[in-house]
Amino acid sequence: MSGPAARSDFSALYEAHFDFVWNTLRRLGVAEAHREDVAHEVFVTAWKKLADYDPSRPLKPWLFGIAFRLASDFRARAVHQREVSDDGADAVDEARSPEGAVEQSQAQALVRAALAAIPVERRAVFVMHELEGLSIPEVAEAMEIPLNTAYSRLRLARQDFAEDVKRRQKGAA
Repeated sequence: MSGPAARSDFSALYEAHFDFVWNTLRRLGVAEAHREDVAHEVFVTAWKKLADYDPSRPLKPWLFGIAFRLASDFRARAVHQREVSDDGADAVDEARSPEGAVEQSQAQALVRAALAAIPVERRAVFVMHELEGLSIPEVAEAMEIPLNTAYSRLRLARQDFAEDVKRRQKGAA
């Protein structure tokens, strides 16, 4: 892929999928202060690997796999280890009552905290399947892991998520 047409096609890909990559990185625990840099790194990597991409396969799992690996590399750096964002990036519906807005904000914070508590390998499978709606075979392929490993990580992530939510709700009561 080279030349003006390729740049135009890649620009369209970037525009169409930047929000997806941004949200993926947020869900994988990349802090807001670093998310833009990592997101751009995802697209630089995608540009470099575009010749290897099979256009008959869905694009989102492929981008998720790149984002997952870069987020993992980012977190592995000692300076950034254990850094998890709670930046409240989810929008609140202005048309709701103030009480409804507070409840929605609290629920979103609970979900973000419970996601952050899941080990990253499990969290990635959980996010791709439960939040992005990808099939487990697509998740396994994107993460380059065996299918049974993906199913196991999903089962464990669901358990981790449910236990963390219960613990946090019990502590809030």
